[in-house]
Amino acid sequence: MGLNQFEQRLERLVEGVFAKTFRSGLKPVELARRLTREMDLHRVVGVSGLIAPNHFDIAISAADHEQFESYADALSRELSEAVRAHAREETYAFVGPVHVELHAEEGVGVGEFLVSSEILEAPGGAAVGSLSLPDGTRVVVGEEPVTIGRLPECDVVLGDPNVSRRHTEIRRQGNGFIVVDLGSTNGTKVNGAGVKERRLVDGDQITVGGTKIRFEAS
Repeated sequence: MGLNQFEQRLERLVEGVFAKTFRSGLKPVELARRLTREMDLHRVVGVSGLIAPNHFDIAISAADHEQFESYADALSRELSEAVRAHAREETYAFVGPVHVELHAEEGVGVGEFLVSSEILEAPGGAAVGSLSLPDGTRVVVGEEPVTIGRLPECDVVLGDPNVSRRHTEIRRQGNGFIVVDLGSTNGTKVNGAGVKERRLVDGDQITVGGTKIRFEAS
């Protein structure tokens, strides 16, 4: 997702209200640009490639914070997605979940902002993965597998007759994750190809019935 797409998504999200909120001149796309610069500036070389910061703190003025307070959660989610998209484009890896936090701080002028970043490992230093569902929900894949199916006890419940009761599972394996079809009637696909078991990489699209779920290594 490029920055133009990011801005368009924000505009659609609040049907133009968001733009009116930032009368001070503070623009969400500028926040996204600064976050991507932070990643480029503070990346480090790891064993398996470049590792980028995954935890970001954005300080803004109290007046600006008050103006868009009702949209703060949505903005944090979209900024986090911009960070993940930049990581995919630059093949950066993360060692923990992506988190973007905005808060009011004294001394920061209206329309200004300060950004700090750091690399924060997930608990135990384990691999980090999540599933992005079509409705925007994110499901973190931890020590326990994430089961997808029609049964109410599944972690991701899909009310689709083409989905089996226990259809597929996402499991941690070593330093990565795999998708395993649980003997479903209609099968599981990754990037359009049917699979029984497959190691997942960032951005893979898992299809279960008529639902497309994106795997993110963050």
